[in-house]
Amino acid sequence: MPEYDDQNVFAKILRGELPAHKLYEDDKTLAIMDIMPRADGHVLVIPKAPSRNIRDIAIADLSAVMATAKKISHAVMKAFEADGVTVQHFCEPAGGQVVFHTHVHVLPRHEGVSLRPHTGEMADNDVLAANAEKIRAAL
Repeated sequence: MPEYDDQNVFAKILRGELPAHKLYEDDKTLAIMDIMPRADGHVLVIPKAPSRNIRDIAIADLSAVMATAKKISHAVMKAFEADGVTVQHFCEPAGGQVVFHTHVHVLPRHEGVSLRPHTGEMADNDVLAANAEKIRAAL
């Protein structure tokens, strides 16, 4: 397995070197808005401890990530009056992983509405801020 690269975007967010719309934080995890959302309310949950993906994350950190993902899933469903939620993890390039710090996507879903394609374009910051506020209120 390739080495963990501490210069990835999530490591920089955790160190305070890059901004993020923070939604929830505890001693082991951080939940932030995805800046390239595939649905309104798309959230990323990341462990604070370095790991590349599910293959090398410590079990305690994975458990903490999933506990936070559960908490966030309730909040995004409430905030966006969603019918369901999708939770995803991509592992290595062939599995669709782009940022090599373990992270879980939590996406509120509505019946009959497909996810937007991943275009690589960043969302409007004001929209992200407004969606973050909705989720914080639901937490």
